[in-house]
Amino acid sequence: MSADPSSFASAAKCVSRHLNLSLHVDFESRVIRGKVAITVEVLEERLSSLTLDTRDLKIVSVDANGQAARFTMGPRHSFKGTPLEITLPFDLSRGQHVIVEVTYRTGPTAPALQWLTPQQTAGKKRPYLFSQCQAHHCRSMLPCQDTPAVKHTYYAQVSVPKDLVAAMSALRDGQDADPQDANRVIYRFRQNVAMPSYLIALVVGALESREIGPRSRVWSEAEYVDRAAFEFSETEAMLKTAEELAGPYVWGSYDILVLPPSFPYGGMENPCLTFATPTLLAGDKSLSNVIAHEISHSWTGNLVTNATWEHFWLNEGHTVYLERMICARLEGEPFRQFKAMGGWKDLQDSVSTFGAQNPLTNLVPSLREVDPDDAFSSVPYEKGFALLYHLESLLGGPEVFMGFVKSYIQMFAYRSVTTAQWKDFLFAYFKDKVDVLQQVDWDAWMFTPGMPPVKPAYDTALADACIALCRRWIQATERDLSGFGASDVAELSSHQLVEFLALLLQEEALPLSHVKRMQEAYDLDARMNSEVRFRWLRLCVRSRWEEAVPAALRMATEQGRMKFTRPLFREVFGFDKYREEAVRVFLAHRSAMHPVTSGLVAKDLKVSADQ
Repeated sequence: MSADPSSFASAAKCVSRHLNLSLHVDFESRVIRGKVAITVEVLEERLSSLTLDTRDLKIVSVDANGQAARFTMGPRHSFKGTPLEITLPFDLSRGQHVIVEVTYRTGPTAPALQWLTPQQTAGKKRPYLFSQCQAHHCRSMLPCQDTPAVKHTYYAQVSVPKDLVAAMSALRDGQDADPQDANRVIYRFRQNVAMPSYLIALVVGALESREIGPRSRVWSEAEYVDRAAFEFSETEAMLKTAEELAGPYVWGSYDILVLPPSFPYGGMENPCLTFATPTLLAGDKSLSNVIAHEISHSWTGNLVTNATWEHFWLNEGHTVYLERMICARLEGEPFRQFKAMGGWKDLQDSVSTFGAQNPLTNLVPSLREVDPDDAFSSVPYEKGFALLYHLESLLGGPEVFMGFVKSYIQMFAYRSVTTAQWKDFLFAYFKDKVDVLQQVDWDAWMFTPGMPPVKPAYDTALADACIALCRRWIQATERDLSGFGASDVAELSSHQLVEFLALLLQEEALPLSHVKRMQEAYDLDARMNSEVRFRWLRLCVRSRWEEAVPAALRMATEQGRMKFTRPLFREVFGFDKYREEAVRVFLAHRSAMHPVTSGLVAKDLKVSADQ
C-alpha cells in the first residue's frame, strides 16, 4: 500500500481493526471529552511504538493493554495536525494485537465539528452539533489512523443533554439514562462493517424521524422532517435498483439526515446515515438524484475505498457512474446521457477555475504537501466518470461495463485500492480486449492536467431544447427580446432549466438588457430549486445587474454548500464595484460557516486568517 501523504500514521507497521468510543458532548465548552480504545493488529516483526493522527486534541493519558504508555506530541504540521507518538511498554510481534486506550478532549475549533447555537438552527431553540470528517478531519474528533487505507469496525457510547438526540454512521444500539448525570442520556451505536475513519460521523440535535421505507428513515429538525420525507420517498426504489446493479447492500439500515444549512456538501455518504443539505428540498423531488449518488457510495467508496486521496477518483468517478446507471433504470437512458452532459460542463468549470495546466486537474494528482481540501472539485467526479463512460463505449456498452464494475466491487470489497490495482483488474477482466485497452492514452487521462483527451459523444435528445434556447438568447438583438415569453420554458423540466442556464454561463456575459428581459419572461427569481437559483444569480451578477448582488450574497450565506457558496462569492468578488462588499459580507458571516467552507472562501477572496 502506498504511503498516504495526508497521514502521519504508517499503515505498513500496524492497522486499527476496531474502535470502542466513549464520548461526552459538552455544548457549553464546545468540546467532546472522549476515550477511544483502539484494537491494533501488528504487521511487522517487532513493534515497540506507533503513531496516531491528531489535530488540536488535548491528550490526557495513553494505556496499552491496561499499562500506562509514554507518549509525546510531534511537531505541528499546517494541515496534518500533530502526530501522537506512543511508546509501548512492551514489544509485539507480527500478527499480535494490542488495545491502545487514549483519553482526550477535542479543541473548540476542531475542523471536524461544527457547533451551532440555537439561532443557527432551523428550530432556534436547541444547539446542534454535526461532524464532517472527510477528507482528513477525523483526527480532530479522535486520535486515529486517519487514512482511507485503514478500515475498522466501531462501537460508541455518546452522552448528550436529555432534550437532544444523537445519531451516528452506525446502527442504533439502544439508549439509557446517563448514570453520572440525570440531565443527560447515553445513546449507543455499533458499526459491524469495517470502514475508514473519514466515515465516522456524529450528529446531536433536536432531531425527529419519519419512516420512508422498510430499511430507511429520514432525520432532521421538526421544521424539515415532513418535507424531507416527501422529497426522499423514492429511496427504497433507488436502493433496490442499486442492489440489482452492484450486489447486496451490506450496511443494514439506510437513513438520511437533513442537516442545518451550513453543511458544506450536497451529501456525505456516512454509512447507515447519509448526511444531506437542505438545499435538496426542492419540493418536486427534482434534486433527489443526489441521494442516488450517496446510495451508490455504499458500494464505491464505503465498501471499496480509495487507498489515499490521490486516488479519490476511484471513489467518486465510479459513484457517479453507478448513480447515473440507477437514474437510467428509473428515468431512462436519455436522462443518463443528459446528466452526463451536465457533468462535462461542471468539469469544464473546474478546469477553468483551477487553470488548464494546474496539476490538481489531473485525474490522479500528486498531493504531497497539498491539503486534500484544497484539491476538492468536480474533477475526480466528472473526469472519472468520463473515463469510465469512454471505456464503456469501447468495451461493449453499459451492460457489459456494469458487469466489470460489479466484479470490481466484489473483488475489492472491504479493501482500499490504488489506481494501479484498478487498472490491473480492468486488464484482467477484459483479457480478450487488451488490444482495445492498450489504445487508450492512459497517461493523458490519468496524469495530464486539463480536460480529458477524448470528449464522449453523448446523446443530446433531452439537451437539444436547452441548446436551441441558449442559442436564441446569445444571438438575440435588442429588437428580438420581445419575442421571448413564458412558453419558452413551460415544457422544460427543472433539470433542463439548469442545463439551459449552465450553457449560458459558458458563453460571454449576456447584455444587462437580456437578463432583465429573461426575468420578465421566465420569472426565474421565483424558482425555489437551488440549482436553478444558483446559476441564475451567477448569470445576473456576471451581466453586472446590481440588483442581483444582494440576492447572490444572501444565497452564499443563507446556506453553506461549497458548490454554491464559493462560486457566488467569486462571482461578486469579480464585479469590481462590489469586491469590498463581498469581503465585508464574508467576514460578517464567517463565524457561522463550516470551517472548511470559511477557509476556502477566504482563499478565494484573498482574505487573511487574522482579518
